[in-house]
Amino acid sequence: MDWPLLQGVDDEVRRAFLGQTQRRRFARRQALFHEGDLSDGMYLIELGWVAVRLTTPLGDIATVAVVGPGEPLGEQSLVENGGRRSTSALSLTPVETMYFGRETFDELRQLHPSVDRFLAALFDDRLRRLSARLVEALYLPAPTRVMRRIAELAEVFGTDSAIPLTQHDIASLAGTTRPTVNRLIRQAEEAGAVRTQRGHLLVLDRDLVAKLGR
Repeated sequence: MDWPLLQGVDDEVRRAFLGQTQRRRFARRQALFHEGDLSDGMYLIELGWVAVRLTTPLGDIATVAVVGPGEPLGEQSLVENGGRRSTSALSLTPVETMYFGRETFDELRQLHPSVDRFLAALFDDRLRRLSARLVEALYLPAPTRVMRRIAELAEVFGTDSAIPLTQHDIASLAGTTRPTVNRLIRQAEEAGAVRTQRGHLLVLDRDLVAKLGR
């Protein structure tokens, strides 16, 4: 696995980092951790896809991200001692991860101060993503956001592959309501871009979905 966020780290540090990880596997629809759990370490996703979810002020469960191979999960634990998980993580497919504990990371930072570059790259990536989503939420209409999320999910799971997310999940990712997503999916289905099947969404024409999102 070529970990993008470790590319700027010295080879010695990269080997030391990966050498301290523990392999953990999860079945489909299994929780990696729950919101409120002790935040004691970070996962690197090696195989599979994970939905990141949180509880809204109204008590609803919202999906805020989907992470997959090469991406980190739960990185806040590396800088917050004794903290709690701010989100839950649920496997959408069978998942394999490399787990790195907080205490081990602290020891590695003492031996290799340059590992801080990993943290800098990690949080810079998160900030860029959050900023991009904020701009979308402020300046792009809901139909554009919904189609963009569907196009991204089609790229993740592959055209003609079922997207294992509900319309509620897609609405959460797009920052809109489920009725809006339902209406837009029906329109996309009439255009031949997608097809709903057994509670899943099949993307038939990724280019057309992207066009509908402009």
